Amino acid sequence: MSERRQAASTPDGVVLLHGISRTARSFRRMGLALDDAGFATLNLDYDSRRKPLDALAEDIHPSLDRFAQGLDGAVHLVCHSMGGLLARVYLARHRPARLGRVVMLGTPNGGSEIADRLKNLAPYRAYFGPAGQQLVTRRDAATSGLLPTIDYEAGIIAGNRSVYPITSMALPRPHDGRVSVANTRLDGMADHIVIRTSHPWLVRNREVIAQTIAFLRDGRFSTP
Repeated sequence: MSERRQAASTPDGVVLLHGISRTARSFRRMGLALDDAGFATLNLDYDSRRKPLDALAEDIHPSLDRFAQGLDGAVHLVCHSMGGLLARVYLARHRPARLGRVVMLGTPNGGSEIADRLKNLAPYRAYFGPAGQQLVTRRDAATSGLLPTIDYEAGIIAGNRSVYPITSMALPRPHDGRVSVANTRLDGMADHIVIRTSHPWLVRNREVIAQTIAFLRDGRFSTP
């Protein structure tokens, strides 16, 4: 279920896109903080494990477009993990007329070494579905074509702590237990920051939330 809140004090809105195998509930704390900061919010659920990125982009388009059309100002996006890749695919296809800024939290822009190791295993394929195959570091031409060079303001927040001792062994340091800091980076990004937290907690960490709001307002992260 998608969750929408309208702000009274600002014309800008924020769309929240969760990561693979997560739901909109994972963004509840972030959404409440954005509401308090004066943004209208749309916290979208989507079938992250059932379809590839291009199909997911089409699935979220009606709700996102309707939300953007109802705003007087810009529409921003805040995305966790694979949600950032989905945002990139979506914006390449359906860029809103008043696009604002994009914040990516632990997004595997350069792919995930964990996906490289697990992509051919039946349990991984069954659980993470078609999109899970698109998280690898060596992307095929079709997937690469979905993710062109960005030309909008993107701020990226990476974590450098892990709560996954086994999968951590597959990742170059520093990493958040799912994605290496190096692979969160993206050509053309406006700013990048590393925060002491793990991949699943990026959506709830207080400093991450504060830095997200700072970037949405100013186009840069605040100096620690």
